[in-house]
Amino acid sequence: MVIQDSFAPDMRALKTIELNTDLVVVGGGMAGVCTAITAARAGIDVVLIQDRPVLGGNASSEVRLWILGATSHMGNNNRWSREGGVIDEILVENMYRNKEGNPVIFDTILLDMIHAEPRITMLLNTAVYDVSKSEHDVIQKVMSFCSQDQTFYEVSGKLFCDASGDGVIAYLAGAAYRVGAENSEEYSEKFAPDPAIYGELLGHSIYFYSKDTGAPVKYTPPAFALKNIKDVIPRYHNINAAEHGCKFWWLEYGGRMDTIHDTEQIKWQLWSVVYGIWDHIKNSGEYNDVENLTLEWVGIIPGKRESRRFTGLYTLVQQDVIEQRHFDDAVAFGGWAIDLHPADGVFSTMSGCTQYHSKGVYQIPYRCFVSRDVRNVYYAGRNISASHVAYGSSRVMATAALGGQAVGMAAAQCIKEGISPADILETANMQRLQQSLDLIGQSIPCTTMPVKENLASTAKVTASSVLDMKLIPFDGGWYNLNIAVAQMLPLKAGQSYNLLIEAHTLCDTVLDVELRYSSKAYNYTPDCTAEKQAITLKKGMQQVLIQFSNGLPADQYGFVTFHSNENIKLRVSEKRFTGILSVYNKINKDVNNYGKQTPPADSGIEEFEFWCPERRPNGHNIAMEITPSLDCYHVENIMNGLVRPTTGTNAWVASPDDSCPAITLNWEKEQNINEIILYFDTDYDHAMESVQMGHPESVIPFCVRDYRILNEKGEVLFEKTDNYQTINRISFDQPVQASLLRIELKHPSDIVSANLFQLFIQ
Repeated sequence: MVIQDSFAPDMRALKTIELNTDLVVVGGGMAGVCTAITAARAGIDVVLIQDRPVLGGNASSEVRLWILGATSHMGNNNRWSREGGVIDEILVENMYRNKEGNPVIFDTILLDMIHAEPRITMLLNTAVYDVSKSEHDVIQKVMSFCSQDQTFYEVSGKLFCDASGDGVIAYLAGAAYRVGAENSEEYSEKFAPDPAIYGELLGHSIYFYSKDTGAPVKYTPPAFALKNIKDVIPRYHNINAAEHGCKFWWLEYGGRMDTIHDTEQIKWQLWSVVYGIWDHIKNSGEYNDVENLTLEWVGIIPGKRESRRFTGLYTLVQQDVIEQRHFDDAVAFGGWAIDLHPADGVFSTMSGCTQYHSKGVYQIPYRCFVSRDVRNVYYAGRNISASHVAYGSSRVMATAALGGQAVGMAAAQCIKEGISPADILETANMQRLQQSLDLIGQSIPCTTMPVKENLASTAKVTASSVLDMKLIPFDGGWYNLNIAVAQMLPLKAGQSYNLLIEAHTLCDTVLDVELRYSSKAYNYTPDCTAEKQAITLKKGMQQVLIQFSNGLPADQYGFVTFHSNENIKLRVSEKRFTGILSVYNKINKDVNNYGKQTPPADSGIEEFEFWCPERRPNGHNIAMEITPSLDCYHVENIMNGLVRPTTGTNAWVASPDDSCPAITLNWEKEQNINEIILYFDTDYDHAMESVQMGHPESVIPFCVRDYRILNEKGEVLFEKTDNYQTINRISFDQPVQASLLRIELKHPSDIVSANLFQLFIQ
C-alpha cells in the first residue's frame, strides 16, 4: 500500500508518545540497568531511557571496559567482595554464556535481562533534552527524542533516577553540582591533588582491538593519526603490541577540557592517538611479530570517567573510604582504590594513575544517592554525591551498579508506601530498605537480612552431615615458597591451634611462620601478628608441627603465614572449601600493588601489605591437619542472615563422604510457604571481569548444580539441574502447605562438597 501526503505549507510535526510510569531511569549504563531491574522486580513500573543503541555504557561493545569494583582484579585485600544482587547475576550469567569476554555477547545479556522484565519499558537511541516541573523542586516529566523512529517521548513519573553519567536531568532541573577537584581544606582530605600540577578532571579513553589474521596485513594510517609517537607520548615505552582493549586504559585525554561539551573534540584527539599508536606498532619497525596483525576494532565513542558530581544529602569523602566509616543509612559498599589520573592523560609525564587502597571495603550511605535540591530525584552511577578524591573510588562500574540497586529498591519502597526519598532516612524505613536489599544479595557491610521474618528460623533444622574441618588433604602437588603465602582460616578467639604440614627442603634451612590477623575483625588485611615461629628443617621431605598458643582477640580469619624461602616447598591440596583460601604477598601492577602499599607522607592513607589470591586453576590451599578442628560449617549458618564469608564462613558444608547431602526443616505445625530462596557459593572472591580477561571456567566450582526440595510426603516440590546462579528464588503460584521440607543437594564435584550460604523461606 502506498502512503502519500500532499504538500504541508505549515510544516509537519513529528510523532509524540506520552508515557506515564512510577520510576523514570535516564541512562542505560550498568547503574541504570541495575536500578531499573531492581525496581521492576520490586513491583513498580519503570521506563528506562538510553541514548545509545545498546545498554551497558562503558561496559558495552561501544566502549568495552571490563566491569570492576571492590574485587579490583583480585589485587587487593578485599576478600569475598564482589558486588551482589543484580550485578552479580549479570556477571555470573556472562561468565556462563561468555567466559571468553566477548563484549558483543555481553550486550545481548543485558538486553535479554531487560526484555525479561514486563514492568520495564525500554527506549533505546533516545536522548533526553528537557524536563518540566510541577513545583520548583519536583520534576514532572522528561522530554526525549529517538532518532531511529523519529518520535518524541514525553515520560511522566513519580520518581526519577539520573543515571546518565553527566547528569542531564538533574542539570536541567537546576540541581546543585560540582566539576573538578576540591582543595584539601574543603573536606580535610589530605590526598586532594594540587590542581596546578595534577589538573582537576579525569579524562576519556578509547580502546582498540587487534587480531592475528594469519597472513601479512599492511596499514596506512588516516591523515589525522598522531605522528611522532615517541616525541609526544612520554609513556610510549608502555606500548605492548601483544596487548589491546582495556590494557590500554591509559590512552586518556580531556582532563583539562570541558568533559561534557568538548566530548567530540576529545574523541577526535583520542582517535588520533589510537590510530597513531597503531601506525607506530605496525610501521615503526620496533616490534616483532606484528606483520599479521590487523586493527580489528576501534571505539566509536569515548569512555568517560568524570564530569558533574551532584550534591546529595551527604557527600562521600576520602576519610569515609580510608577509615571505613560506618553509616546508619549504608546501602552499598565500595572497595576500588582511590584512583586519580593526571588531567593531561596520555600526554602527561606522570604515571597514568595514582591508586591507593583502603584496608577493606567501605560503606556508601543512602544520602549520597538522594538529591538535596529536587525532592523526587535520585542519583546513580558516577554522578552521585562525592568529593573528587572519594569519587576516584566510587566511580567504577560494579560499585555504581550496586548503588543503582539501592536506588531501585528505595524507589519501589517510596512508591508503595507513598513516601519521598528523604523519608526513607527514618529509622524504620531505612531498616526495611536495608533488609530488602540484603534479601536480594546486596550484602551491605555490618547488616543482615531479616532473620526474624525467615520461616526457616522457626523450624528445627538438621543436616545429614557437617564437614568437620580438621583436614585440608595432602593430595596435591608442591608450592615453591619463593613468594610468601598465607592460609586463611576462620579461627576462634583465644583458641590455641596445632597445625601439621608437609614440607620438602633442598637443604637444611629455617621455616619462618607467623599467625597474623586484621586489626579490624571484618577486614582481611593481616596487619597484626599474634605469634611468630622459626622452625628448623632438615633437608628432604618431612612433616612439620606448628603450634600457636596465643590465639586471636576475636572470632575472625587468621592468616597462617609462611615467609618466602626458595629452599622450601609446601604440600598443597586439590580440595576446595567454601570460605577458605590461600593468599600470596604478590605483585599486581595493574592496581598499583607492589606487595606493599607505601603512600605519600601525611596523605591520610595507610601503609600495609597486600595478600591476594591467585586465580584458578592456581591458588591451592596449603595442606594441613588442624587441631582442634574448625567448627565453621554448622547448619545454623544458613539462617544467620549472611550470604558470604565475613568474620567466618557463614556457610553449611556437607561431609564429602555423605552420599546424599540434605538439610531438613521440621515445624510443629503446617506452614504456608510462598517462596524459598537459596543462596549458593559462586565465589565472591572471583572478580568476574565482564570482557576481554576471560575466565578459567563457565561455572564456579563451588556452586551446587543440582538439588531438589521435597515435603513430608516425599513429594518433589521443586527440582533444579545445571544451576550456576548465586541466588535461586522459587516462588509458588499457590502457597505450599508443609510441616517438613527436605532439601537434597548434590556435591558439585569430587573436590568440592555440597554447600549453602543461606536459606530464606517466606
